[in-house]
Amino acid sequence: MSMSANLIGRRDFLKVAAGSAMLLGLGLAGCAPSNQRQDQGSNDTQDRGTDDSQDQNNQDQANSNGDENTNGNSSDGEQAPAQTNWYTTDTPIDTVRSDSAFGDWGRLIFPVNEGYMSGNTLGDLNLTWYSNIDPNETVTICNYLRTRVAGGETPFIRFYSDDEIRQDPTLADTGLFFFPGQPGGRVAFCCAGGGFSYVAGIHDSMPHALELSRRGYNAFAIIYRPDAQLSCVDLSHAIAYVQNHAQELNITLDGYSIWGGSAGARMADWVGTYGTQNYIGATHPRPAAIVMQYTGLSEVTGQEPPTYACVGTNDTIANYRVMSNRIQQLQSRGIPAQIEVFDGLRHGFGLGTGTVAQGWIDRAVGFWETQV
Repeated sequence: MSMSANLIGRRDFLKVAAGSAMLLGLGLAGCAPSNQRQDQGSNDTQDRGTDDSQDQNNQDQANSNGDENTNGNSSDGEQAPAQTNWYTTDTPIDTVRSDSAFGDWGRLIFPVNEGYMSGNTLGDLNLTWYSNIDPNETVTICNYLRTRVAGGETPFIRFYSDDEIRQDPTLADTGLFFFPGQPGGRVAFCCAGGGFSYVAGIHDSMPHALELSRRGYNAFAIIYRPDAQLSCVDLSHAIAYVQNHAQELNITLDGYSIWGGSAGARMADWVGTYGTQNYIGATHPRPAAIVMQYTGLSEVTGQEPPTYACVGTNDTIANYRVMSNRIQQLQSRGIPAQIEVFDGLRHGFGLGTGTVAQGWIDRAVGFWETQV
């Protein structure tokens, strides 16, 4: 199912609302190479600023233990143990973070900067700037990680060395959550947003990574330093690590993709467009495709990878008109690009479960596959 910026008006997508959403302004210095500055247009929306008065769908479902992991493949191709219901929507968030089974990385499942998170249990988790947080997905992610550990796997990877972390302790708050798919299969990097103030991985990248793994892809949800420049450095190092360890991870970086929501979509585009060499001084393969959700990025260089985008009409942080215009600009330069605009959705809808956006990830995967 192929959709482009020219298909606005199709069912489930754009129903133009009267007036435009208010754009938030924020300067993010030093993200692109210094001779190529970001976001010069005065109408560009930034993915950081005031809270989008959240529309979370966080009803308490005491018996909700999430979907069973139907993939279950470890990186060496062995069958992982069946999903076990370690946690429910009533489980305190602190119980998951402090579970000794996770060692020192359990705290990274949720935002390190707790000022952008509220709620005491998995069922009532709230994240600043995000909507449609599904308690089932939150529980599923936590149970999936715990079950992987119980099966003798380590689903968390540090891409910085112990020596590097000792020299720069902020690197301790980085890493990759690995959601393996088919052995030897292609890779997707998933970058959560958070306004470069925190990392909303539990909603904005880990559910995506799990869904991609169920489709056979080897997905990595990155936890990065929430800074516009350093996030791109971390993503570039993560790409380098995965390429350098492709054999032991049993993956291929050929035809990989980068996915991102909000600020994470900017990361995806910047690294995809400017390349890892602009952030870490080493060249690694460019992605075959970029998947961007709800970001107000307006810059177009003509060097962007093929790009799929989606956003809601009620997003007051990333205006759908800005995103649609950018996709049209990419198309005019001969770059494959498509966008879906969903009527009534607000910022940060994630997988869009239970909304008009549900199923967008399948079309995004289809777009990626056509670029490989």
